[in-house]
Amino acid sequence: MNKITTIGLDLAKNIFHLIGFDARGKEVKKKMLRRSQMLEFFAQLPPCLIGMEACASAHYWGRELTRLGHTVRLIPAQHVKPFVQGNKNDYNDARAIAEAIDRPKIHYVAIKTVDQQDAQALERLRQGALDDRTALCNRLRGLLGEYGLVVPKGVNVLRRRIPELLEDAKNGLSEFFRRLLAQDYQRLQELDVHIVRYTQELKAHSQRSDACQRLQTIPGYGPILASRFHGVVGDGKAYRRGRDVSAALGVVPRQHSSGGKNVLLGISKRGDGHLRALLIHGARSVVRHAAKKDDRLSRWINKIQAERGYNKATVALANKMARIGWAVLRNNTLYQAT
Repeated sequence: MNKITTIGLDLAKNIFHLIGFDARGKEVKKKMLRRSQMLEFFAQLPPCLIGMEACASAHYWGRELTRLGHTVRLIPAQHVKPFVQGNKNDYNDARAIAEAIDRPKIHYVAIKTVDQQDAQALERLRQGALDDRTALCNRLRGLLGEYGLVVPKGVNVLRRRIPELLEDAKNGLSEFFRRLLAQDYQRLQELDVHIVRYTQELKAHSQRSDACQRLQTIPGYGPILASRFHGVVGDGKAYRRGRDVSAALGVVPRQHSSGGKNVLLGISKRGDGHLRALLIHGARSVVRHAAKKDDRLSRWINKIQAERGYNKATVALANKMARIGWAVLRNNTLYQAT
């Protein structure tokens, strides 16, 4: 059998499909593996180039196969789709991955370390608890409205009003609904405790991480944004320049050009939407206080704000923050205002 040099691997939960090619691009291997057979099979292969879609469990398998001496490349799914030939099935997906792996201008996804995935898990659990609390508050506010009790927006308002409504015997609430409301109020308090604990863990993780500490020297970066940015960008070596990071996060203009006429629209909003939102929130806090300062960055912000308005100045600063964050991670340095 000819020596395998390139493998396209289609990941799944339990059943994996692979297509192997030799140095001439000829298909020489086609195999289906179960999860328990994966590491044993690849441990017997000589070092080769393995391509996988950047999907669930891809970073885990990337780390494991790299330990076995293979070169692993994670490809975004949108770059694989154009190479799928024929009907959609697992072997055709693996063949498309192998086809896309050597194409020029394919941007690969950096394999996350265990520490990066720990930070990502912590941040996403915190965000999930925040989403659950928001959903619970909206649901309780809507149910109370059905009884003619309108509660203003805001978590703090709801925390204060629910005990008052439970104690008020003349507001028209039935005993059955009072019992349900008391149970969900207890759930709201439990979610508050979870969010506080996740936030404390996130801040402690940022304090232990040298990369997060360096990111927090940049205006607009706090522990939450720094942890999320480091979890997504890593050491920055997967990107050639800062603009590639801001483009991957969707804070650059979307282009729609034809016939030599260049048209730039609003931001593309690609990539991690939550990280983009954190960047814009951090930029908004810097823009809000820039009018009272006279440093170089503040003068640039005030100029953009005077010419283009508050919102465009905020997004422009978010773009700059992404680029500066990449430079701090890539060059292992601190932010210097001068």
